[in-house]
Amino acid sequence: MRPDAPTSTDDRGPIDHLVIVGNGMAAHRLVATLCDKPRAPRRITVIGVETSHAYNRILLSPWLAGEMQRDALCLPERAATTQTGTRIETRLGERVTAIDREARRVTTDRGASLDYDRLVLATGSRSAMPPVPGMTLDGVHGFRDLGDAEALARAARHGGRAVVIGGGLLGLEAAEGLRKRGMRVRVIQRSSRLMNRQLDATAAGLLRGELEARGLEVITDGHLSELEDNGQGRVRAVILADGTRLAADHVVIATGITPNVEPGRAAGLDCDRAIRVDEWLTTSDAAIHALGECCQFGSSTFGLVEPIWQQVEVLAARLAGEAGPGYRDHPTATKLKISGVSLYAFGPIEATPEHDELTYHDPEQGEYRRLLLRDGHIDGAVLYGDTAMGPWLFDRSQDGMQFGSARRALLLGQADTETLIDDQASAPQATDTLAQEAA
Repeated sequence: MRPDAPTSTDDRGPIDHLVIVGNGMAAHRLVATLCDKPRAPRRITVIGVETSHAYNRILLSPWLAGEMQRDALCLPERAATTQTGTRIETRLGERVTAIDREARRVTTDRGASLDYDRLVLATGSRSAMPPVPGMTLDGVHGFRDLGDAEALARAARHGGRAVVIGGGLLGLEAAEGLRKRGMRVRVIQRSSRLMNRQLDATAAGLLRGELEARGLEVITDGHLSELEDNGQGRVRAVILADGTRLAADHVVIATGITPNVEPGRAAGLDCDRAIRVDEWLTTSDAAIHALGECCQFGSSTFGLVEPIWQQVEVLAARLAGEAGPGYRDHPTATKLKISGVSLYAFGPIEATPEHDELTYHDPEQGEYRRLLLRDGHIDGAVLYGDTAMGPWLFDRSQDGMQFGSARRALLLGQADTETLIDDQASAPQATDTLAQEAA
């Protein structure tokens, strides 16, 4: 907790009116969690700038790839009144234009004025746009919300050439989706390897080989210089810093995200890269909370679902007047949502002198596992191909299991590993022999 952070308490009983700004996955889950609480707010108003009901943003990539129907994205719609008596109103296509902290009131672009007892900012994020010429041209897209995905799907109906800027998770998922819809796609990655924040060189090489075999073209060490105008306000080419010119009918920018902090900053809340919160998701105003991609806890901002779900649990308990632990940062694992590509990674990427490195690589089967151990504990892992053991390894890294002489067995299948670890206590020598044979 920051020394200057407020301590939020609520001894007045249930909150009368909770206003939530944002109608994404975090807001949807917060409402659902609150409505199961005996001391849920009496009224909840959700204000969302998008015109569609809440949807599962995680599924945008497979939807763009044509692997599911549009309806599969939709999250369950809320009842107007819950079984506990909470009344819920959802206002779609409406933007909050002002927050009056003294009066505890928000104003919207439709002229509505809503008083609140507590306010939650769950405004999410948008695609970060590099500061290079041409970003405002027609045919330049982000890939963060349903509007982005629908625009890309419409573009792909006409085929043509697409260039995706960014070889991380979102960039590769967008590129594969457009390729499957019939476009010729190039991926430009600034680093020397794809997914450089999650993968080592070997796993990144396997991933690149698989994607190129499917028809994607990958350019690494590519630095964007500008987007070329066709003379009519539309993009026609990508220009790299080395002078390379790549013709493009559409360009997708997937170089990161920018938290939507504008409502909080305009209201005078303490902001850095995002809206600062304490362990109760409380901002510098004790009546205002921030949640998800628009908030910053310590030095951390958020783009993955797992930590945001943890934030939801903490905030829902707080708003319902329940005691419980505050939010803490926890490590998360990475999975790629591309059909036919199995990838799972967590922890540090590069080995240090303090690490023991265990590696298994079968090029013919396209399988690779690399584990980093520190003092007998799992510190990080990269799995490509067969990733079934990934969640188990991640859990063991979190509970700090000591593997000792059975550590080499970690490169086996999960069941064999568990058997060897169980045997270790009763037969250390036999376990060590099996582990060495397995290696």
